[in-house]
Amino acid sequence: MNKVMVIGSFLILLAGCAKPPENPNILDDQTTAAGDQGSSYGGDCAGMTGTAPVIDAENRDQWGAAGLDLEAMDTRFDAGDDFFCFVNGAWYVNFSMPEDKTRYGSFTLLADKSEARVKKIIEELAIRAPDPDTLEGKVAAFYSAYLDSDGIDKRGLAPAQSYLQQIQQIKNRTDLAEAFGTLGFASPLGGWVDIDSKDTENYIFYITQSGLGLPDRDIYLSDDGENKATRAGYLKYLTVLLAAADYAEPAVVAARVLALETDIARAHWDRAVGRNRNLTYNKITLDKLLELGEGFPIEPMLQKLQLAEQAEFVVRELNPNSAKIAELGLDEDQVEKISGGGVSGILSLMVSADLADWQAYLTAHFLSDHAAVLPKAIDHASFEFYAKQLRGQEQQRPRWKRAVSAVESSLGEAVGSIYAARYFPPENKRAMDALVKNLRLAMADNLDELAWMSDATKVAARDKLKKFTPKIGYAEKFATYESLTVGSHAFENTMAANRWAYDDMIGQLGQPIDRTEWFMLPQTVNAYYSPNRNEIVFPAAILQPPFFNIAADPAINYGAIGAVIGHELGHGFDDQGSKSDGDGVLRNWWSDADRQAFEDKTDALVGQYDAFCPLDGGDTCINGRLGLGENSGDLGGLSMALKAYKMSLDGNGDGRISADEQAPVIGGYTGEQRFFMAWAQAWRSKYREQALRQQLIRGPHSPPYYRVNGVVRNFDEWYEAFDVDAESALYLPPSERIRIW
Repeated sequence: MNKVMVIGSFLILLAGCAKPPENPNILDDQTTAAGDQGSSYGGDCAGMTGTAPVIDAENRDQWGAAGLDLEAMDTRFDAGDDFFCFVNGAWYVNFSMPEDKTRYGSFTLLADKSEARVKKIIEELAIRAPDPDTLEGKVAAFYSAYLDSDGIDKRGLAPAQSYLQQIQQIKNRTDLAEAFGTLGFASPLGGWVDIDSKDTENYIFYITQSGLGLPDRDIYLSDDGENKATRAGYLKYLTVLLAAADYAEPAVVAARVLALETDIARAHWDRAVGRNRNLTYNKITLDKLLELGEGFPIEPMLQKLQLAEQAEFVVRELNPNSAKIAELGLDEDQVEKISGGGVSGILSLMVSADLADWQAYLTAHFLSDHAAVLPKAIDHASFEFYAKQLRGQEQQRPRWKRAVSAVESSLGEAVGSIYAARYFPPENKRAMDALVKNLRLAMADNLDELAWMSDATKVAARDKLKKFTPKIGYAEKFATYESLTVGSHAFENTMAANRWAYDDMIGQLGQPIDRTEWFMLPQTVNAYYSPNRNEIVFPAAILQPPFFNIAADPAINYGAIGAVIGHELGHGFDDQGSKSDGDGVLRNWWSDADRQAFEDKTDALVGQYDAFCPLDGGDTCINGRLGLGENSGDLGGLSMALKAYKMSLDGNGDGRISADEQAPVIGGYTGEQRFFMAWAQAWRSKYREQALRQQLIRGPHSPPYYRVNGVVRNFDEWYEAFDVDAESALYLPPSERIRIW
């Protein structure tokens, strides 16, 4: 099974589960904090006069008999002024961020629970001292080796020396090409195997821009916000790495590496423009790829990567000609944001940049990429920059937690099979199957009611909806890792796991499509939609309170996990997912008029989110265009879930809720009130400012504060449920409220 994802270099790969590279549509990015401590509406929930309710908010995991944590509310806030704080304010004020966290909320709560369960599973395996050749023994050995930080420190850089020596022995561009194709080394190009988006019966290799040590190109190219301070911190970090590698003038060389990465950044495409799947699908022949090299010897790199025999590739960042610019309707600003050349610009730099600078770049990135299994000084330097400076994390996570994460990245399915059997009972799957069925019915009903879409396009939309594949809980089969050898040393284990993962991935080329494949583990707290598979995936670990509670009031489950299901379904019909048909093929199944009507609505949604500016006195804002897919997913998901909830109350099946079918009042709140409160509760979150800055830079997920307030204000039903009027801070005139699906 292909459980591989590129992470910023030409195939420095995670040997575990990850979302499909061609699928940007996950529910929540847990690796980069996404949150808010302020807002256009005074969104710091501590900013209200009077005394806040006092509760025990630490590790709070209580949801009441109906599924709502009513004690977490702060009714000093009016629902129409700040719905997030109305539902979550007492929790927000009383919760203190753990020192090893940069964000905390419902996802974190469940991730911590999952982490503790996985630790128990691993330690149960380890205590049995199983044969290291067995699957259980590999898990135990990998975990124990990672925990041995003293042993790692004692060995120093000895395990890495053969790799560092290979870098120093680079004498020409051919040697450099081989290094870029060697597993474990960084590269300004990245790649992966996935289903061909226009030929969904075959796999193909995708090539993309990569190679930056900082999170985004604009940090190199702009002095906005904290970018200058971030670059200064990165320069200091590079200096530490190069000093560890015995460079005589590490600060001088670090400055040259930063300059080289700045040149790479100039070639990179802008993130928001690069979301356009029609722009980034560029299938070319091997001969054409070699021509793009403009003198750089690509063949040795492809040989190392086992790709020399591939006839075709998809190059994502390939500069469009004038005809394609016109076809896609790109404006001057968009063209400017991709003018650095993308992959062609990077290949030119691979020819022109000084070999010594590339050697220093490779050295620094190798040590940085493997910092967790190298001496403490390097590991600490990585934490100080990436966690503390960039995300505001005050304390390194305990080694055991990092060891659990490492096992999940490398042998996650071995643990996942046990997790699924232990923590996801059959009744939960049956209940989820019923919810998914109701959400599909609701989406079909919503399609019938759309006034802006023509009947012909609705036919294709219904066909796509009918062909959705839901995957609930866990995969049909799990990897056995038979060819992976695990020993007593963490560095060697990491390299072996990455090699196993790459070989597993590259082995898919030329093989039939594996429709059973998952890109998340059962113990992962998240969900995703894959456009070229037309499937929605919900791992077991997210199917817990506050998202799903089999004993909860239906309004809670529909407002939380129902809206999550709808969010993922909605990705199939968002600005990018809607470019694939029911079979996952990237093609236009819309009429021109329908697409224009759709884009008018999505452009208005972009405008709403562009106006949310949580930092620097309103100067640092959400990028509504970058977050369009996720924001429209939230909007459509909540719309589908609300319809499905109403349908669940309709005992007559006529679409009209009679007095006898009205949901009961529970805890003083009506069914529709509880529905919207469940959505807000699910996104209960708190973040450090640095973490918020990184999320605004990288996106695409809006801070959860706006995933609540920014969405509900578009629903007439929310206004009615909470008596919101024109004097309320969140009020939008009916003409400005957006409903797409």
